Amino acid sequence: MKLVVGLGNPDGKYAGTRHNIGFDVVARLAQRNGLVLDQKKFDGLFGRGRVGPQDVGILQPLTYMNLSGKAVAKALKFLPVDDITTGLLVVMDDVDLPSGRLRLRAGGGAGGQRGLANIVQCLGRKDFIRLRFGIGRPPEYMDTADYVLQRFSREESADLPGQIDDAARAIEYALDEGIDSAMNWVNRRAE
Repeated sequence: MKLVVGLGNPDGKYAGTRHNIGFDVVARLAQRNGLVLDQKKFDGLFGRGRVGPQDVGILQPLTYMNLSGKAVAKALKFLPVDDITTGLLVVMDDVDLPSGRLRLRAGGGAGGQRGLANIVQCLGRKDFIRLRFGIGRPPEYMDTADYVLQRFSREESADLPGQIDDAARAIEYALDEGIDSAMNWVNRRAE
């Protein structure tokens, strides 16, 4: 089994913000594959089904971004994920990537993303797959925390549905073809 986790904040006031792009991507992945995130489990919203040939669980932690590791650790304790290095994929926003740019990696640091940092802390390891979704840098006058909690601009919003769909397809590719092929496909498209 594989576990795909989208990071975000559960309160409705955060819907549609840059920080919630992980929620949006996994919701689109679920929709594309006929899964429903309707179970309240593992301190989150959870759904399970098939994505291509894989048995997949999709989780949106409801612990707020900075405590995402609590939900992920709980899910991994009960789900039959064989190997975390290939069986856990986390989707999150990244201010260090241009808006809409995707980067898929097997392992690495948190890069200042506190939700990811909390997952690394709770699991005691960082050797799992992550898909970073670029949200761009804030203007110089704006605090990063304020920026990530804003909604996308009108210009960004025009391209967002296609970018979210691209991210969902990148996850499908990683689940179907493996991380090495998927990294080549996703990361080469960003060059």
